[in-house]
Amino acid sequence: MDWYSIVKFLHIVSATLWVGGGFVLFLLGVLAERAGNVEDKLQAIRASGQLGGRFFAPMSMLTLLFGLIMCGFWVGFSDLWIIIGLVGYATTFSIGMFIFKPTGERMGAMIAKEGVTPSVLAIGQRMMSAARFDYAVMLVIVADMVLKPTTHDIGILAGMMLVLVAGATLAFGGNRRLVESAA
Repeated sequence: MDWYSIVKFLHIVSATLWVGGGFVLFLLGVLAERAGNVEDKLQAIRASGQLGGRFFAPMSMLTLLFGLIMCGFWVGFSDLWIIIGLVGYATTFSIGMFIFKPTGERMGAMIAKEGVTPSVLAIGQRMMSAARFDYAVMLVIVADMVLKPTTHDIGILAGMMLVLVAGATLAFGGNRRLVESAA
């Protein structure tokens, strides 16, 4: 076994823990939402907030670090699939740091002060909407890492765009429905 194989293994393990763990929490939130179970939904949101800085952020950083090491020593940074992966990572990392983290903290403070209120539930719903888009981005990243598209792979690139559009529609189209139902 060579160093590249070891670093690639560590990259895949950290990515699996990051993406897979987050997906389980997202799925628990969706199932609780569909069942109308507010307490289970809040528990999934609380767990996301608690694990965000302690688990998901370190796993995402390790995924990036091992990926950068592979690119720096063996693969390079010029291939389209590397660029797509880095843009996807920057997108999902930004969603985590600028949406999930502050929203989770704000919800925690609101629940501690006021308990579970309709405004807390509305914030949780918006967070779930953002998670839909975040996981569409993650799905594209996983497909990108496996399929390694070039500019000639129009079908793969079109499929990735379709996944992003579907994720955005599910995320932001749901907010429109939420606003309409509240009116």
